[in-house]
Amino acid sequence: MNADELKDVVVAALEDLKGVDIKTLDVRGKTSITDVLVIAAGTSTRQVKALADHVVERVKEAGLQPLSVEGERESNWVLVDLGDVVVHVMLPETRDFYNLEKLWGDAPTEASLTGDNSR
Repeated sequence: MNADELKDVVVAALEDLKGVDIKTLDVRGKTSITDVLVIAAGTSTRQVKALADHVVERVKEAGLQPLSVEGERESNWVLVDLGDVVVHVMLPETRDFYNLEKLWGDAPTEASLTGDNSR
């Protein structure tokens, strides 16, 4: 599965559980760490964890294993490393504070068709 197909699986999983303000950033050529960043918010720590868990579940159903999952205990920011795609699910205040979209400012961005896409 290539990075774009994996990104689509991730975004669909986040949309399933009503992830908020889902954005994808194509960082190919900007870093050797990954090809695509997916950033989403959850409305509570419970939803942040549920969103990350659902991403992991859907990826496994697609036949892939996550490389790692970090931050599940606190669930203010959960990172799911899928290799070609890295997923960041955060509380809105955590997302605003770290502002990953600005950090990767010139990376091409896609917004999900669902949720609040006001960023």
